[in-house]
Amino acid sequence: METRRSEAEGPLSTRVAAVDDAPPTPPAPTTGRRKAGPVREWLVVSASGWSYQEEVGKHSIMRRMGLPSRDLRVLDTLLSYPSTILGRERAVVIKLEHIRVIVTATEVLIPNFRDPLVAAFVQDLKSRVSTSISPQQDVSTSRSPPFPDVCVSPTQTARDSSNDCMTLQTLMSAHDRQEPSTGVKTDEVVYMGTKVLPFEFRALEVCLESACKFLESEASELEKEAYPTLDELTSQINSLNLERVRQIKNHLVALSVRVQKVRDEIEHLLDDDMDMAEMHLTEKLLHQSERGSSKLENSVEPDKESDELESDAANGKENAGGFDADIHELEMLLEAYFMQVDGTLRKLSTLRDYVDDTEDYINIMLDDKQNHLLQMGVILSMATILITVGILVTGGSIILFIIAIWWGRRSGILQ
Repeated sequence: METRRSEAEGPLSTRVAAVDDAPPTPPAPTTGRRKAGPVREWLVVSASGWSYQEEVGKHSIMRRMGLPSRDLRVLDTLLSYPSTILGRERAVVIKLEHIRVIVTATEVLIPNFRDPLVAAFVQDLKSRVSTSISPQQDVSTSRSPPFPDVCVSPTQTARDSSNDCMTLQTLMSAHDRQEPSTGVKTDEVVYMGTKVLPFEFRALEVCLESACKFLESEASELEKEAYPTLDELTSQINSLNLERVRQIKNHLVALSVRVQKVRDEIEHLLDDDMDMAEMHLTEKLLHQSERGSSKLENSVEPDKESDELESDAANGKENAGGFDADIHELEMLLEAYFMQVDGTLRKLSTLRDYVDDTEDYINIMLDDKQNHLLQMGVILSMATILITVGILVTGGSIILFIIAIWWGRRSGILQ
């Protein structure tokens, strides 16, 4: 159970303050009498930008992230699944084109990190999550963070590279609170007048940006190839140009389907507030921690308290416990990339209309040539008929002349 596990490990502030600035070391592999499924290699990128490779089995990932088996099938590189974004209780499963990741509140797991197409995404992810909040930045809050003893150790504050600790402190202090008296959010992390997004939103933004750029680049390359080929086809119709146009049209249809799927997935998230609320992993962790600590402080009957915590953890729905996420930031983030991918789709739609117009023009040209051929066929038929009639008339005249000569000679012989 998540609540009992957090209690057994100790207070959250003590655990966070123990984070060192050194790169995280992969957990030691667990030894058992029987493996819990095939083991595959994952690249883990932490909230501070550090990365390491870890060999984890499928069932271990399911227990660690709280994901069902069908969600992991979406990330399988051997299977062909459309673009999908799934918000779960403790993780967000993202499959956008070549991007396949599992995002939690503190780390990102990438299964296909050896793919050359994913290498640029991994570098961008490391730089974005590590430079969003650095130890030298002056991060200010309007009031004290909910965990005042986080990252206040004298030995830790003296270090120059405390990325892990600062990131976790920021994730916790970035939680928006509602004041009972005013109803205004007062606990916001601000740097240079801009609120810092939670880690899962920054990772989601990198995924969306990489996927949108990839689709945009493919659409641009297709445009550069399609327009000259279509113009050449209008001037010279031959089998080679027709074959090139056929391949371009097939590529255009396949790319339009992929872009449409990404657009539909983002639009589905924008239309469903519950799905967007499920993606607020940091807020859910903070809410769960505060809820568990308040129950422990105000509990009078420990046994009854434990039963309630067990039922809440088994239920797995924070909304039932009063969790109300502010989806405004995520909605703005998704809206921006929805407009970008919609622009790519409109560009492909314009290209498809140009292809259709070119096909109509080619059909008109072919119909015109066909009409000319029909006219020539009619003319040739009429000429053939006239020649035939002339041949018949000439042949008849010759026959009559021969008959007349023969008759004349015969008459002279008889006389």
